Amino acid sequence: MKEQIVVKPALAIIGVTTRTTNAEEAGPNGRLPALWNAYFGSGIAERTQISNGHLIYALYTDYENGASGAYTTLIGHERGSDAVDEMPAGLVQTAVPEARYLVFKTKKGPVYEVVAQAWGEIWAYFQNSSLERAYTGDYELYDGRTFNPEEAEIEIYIAIKQG
Repeated sequence: MKEQIVVKPALAIIGVTTRTTNAEEAGPNGRLPALWNAYFGSGIAERTQISNGHLIYALYTDYENGASGAYTTLIGHERGSDAVDEMPAGLVQTAVPEARYLVFKTKKGPVYEVVAQAWGEIWAYFQNSSLERAYTGDYELYDGRTFNPEEAEIEIYIAIKQG
């Protein structure tokens, strides 16, 4: 897995959301597969309130206790700058602050396998790194124009504290 450091501006992301933990996701009652189904059923990518509709964000935010506590996951898109103030029914908006990110790129393969493997490698990376996670908002970024679930290659942005 390759990584690089970048600075990204603040974002407003709208989409569908759930609250979960890593322990829950490791068991049979994980909420993320149902959240992905809700996202695909929402039709959000066709709504006028979004920009860059081809970019799908799986945002992890509102961390309770770092990687070991509860967190909120939102799957959706950037909210367009010309969006009306009213939020479409069933969707929520979350602000992601400007941050420094360590960006990890997965290897190519089946999406559920490469993403799970990448997160395992990310957790191990930060156990032995001088860099510290900021827990202000991390996200997986999927490009819908070229997405193939059997040959996926995903970028994962992990917010890091300033050196």
